[in-house]
Amino acid sequence: MSPLPSSTASVQIQQFYDKGLAHASYAIRSGRQIAIIDPARDPQPYYDFADEHDARIVAVIETHPHADFVSSHLEISQETGATIYVSRLVRAGYPHQSFDDGDRISLGTIELHAINTPGHSPDSISVLLIDDMAQTRAVFTGDTLFVGDVGRPDLREDDNVGGHSREDLAAQLYQSTRHKLMTLPATTKVYPAHGPGSLCGKTTSPDLDSTIGREVKTNYALQPMSQDEFIKVLLEDQPFMPKYFGHDVVLNKQGALPFEDSIRAVPRLMPDAELEAGVLIIDTRPAAEFRAGHLPGAINLMDGGKFETWLGSVVGPREPFYLIADSQIALDTVIRKTAKIGYEGNIRGAMLVPRELSATSPDVDVEHVRNQPHDFTIVDIRNRTEAQQPIFEDALLIPLPELRERAHEVPTNKPVLIHCAGGYRSAAGASIVQAALPGATVYDLGEAISTFQAQAVH
Repeated sequence: MSPLPSSTASVQIQQFYDKGLAHASYAIRSGRQIAIIDPARDPQPYYDFADEHDARIVAVIETHPHADFVSSHLEISQETGATIYVSRLVRAGYPHQSFDDGDRISLGTIELHAINTPGHSPDSISVLLIDDMAQTRAVFTGDTLFVGDVGRPDLREDDNVGGHSREDLAAQLYQSTRHKLMTLPATTKVYPAHGPGSLCGKTTSPDLDSTIGREVKTNYALQPMSQDEFIKVLLEDQPFMPKYFGHDVVLNKQGALPFEDSIRAVPRLMPDAELEAGVLIIDTRPAAEFRAGHLPGAINLMDGGKFETWLGSVVGPREPFYLIADSQIALDTVIRKTAKIGYEGNIRGAMLVPRELSATSPDVDVEHVRNQPHDFTIVDIRNRTEAQQPIFEDALLIPLPELRERAHEVPTNKPVLIHCAGGYRSAAGASIVQAALPGATVYDLGEAISTFQAQAVH
């Protein structure tokens, strides 16, 4: 939870920031009434905020059905009686009040106005806060406008999420920015739903708030250009789309089950439990511990800053898996992270490390790699934009989100070496390739990649 300066004495704006998902949600308090915007899966921080200020949550606003996390809007509404406000275009499957152009909510001494700003999604809105007493404004832009970027328009193309073309949505985003957001006063504060590292944009600034005036001056997407130019620039070099994104859009349209109830429903297994053959095993321990001993076929997806994103990129939304950690605290942590993307129902069982670990992974000889890289089949599992700057000559590029499906493309006539940009992904990648090609020798270059020059090694 990060405090932001109140825009006026009569209103308090509180930002809650989840680094793992680069997600920002907000509580707006006016007097003893609170509106929550784009809440995360765990509603407890918002309840704590309300209790701290002896105030009541009366409204929950969804700027759109989110793709990258599961929202607690329905749970908060059921718990507090707050009304959920969302665009009628969402066709939400939960009780709600439509909130579109011309609609407004009175909150204490302020008003919240809906602005339809389609583009990231066809049903996106922004929320304009107007405090007439102080003559100030703020706009909560969801995934339409970020600091230094705008939302990507390519997440709603699959039929299960509407079948909207990226070009059409990009054109709508051009209109939304030019005719809606950029017409607001330059001093209007901008509070987006995401910060740096979010896969809902591509060049997001490290700053978590801005102003309309600053964005008009510095945001590449708001510079003077034709609609066709905007579409071309926006669609270039968008990041990959994790497997779970479409699943979460559908889930958020329906409303998710309560967070703590969902976590309690996850089966807990004893370390020596017999596991069902063919079910994926996700081992969340550090790479060195995994290499020293693990269950055959397990994937080493370490708990870390982006665990949720990589889990939802490697594992499909309907795919069951076992979850392994080395302590009860660590296990509880990864279960809760799994629930943030709506995957807790996929967990066939959560357990501590088994006593019998029959598989091991070899340690890499970094100097051998440095001196004789051609002795290895090198697989670069970075994203395509990252790989535009190659580290090894003739490396085979298979980004991590595609690796389970494409591991059979890796030649096994030489030892296989997996690398990424910093070491986190290569642990997962090496374990995926080893599971897919059990007869191959597979090495994880790990964090040693940082000692190699970012240029082709001859």
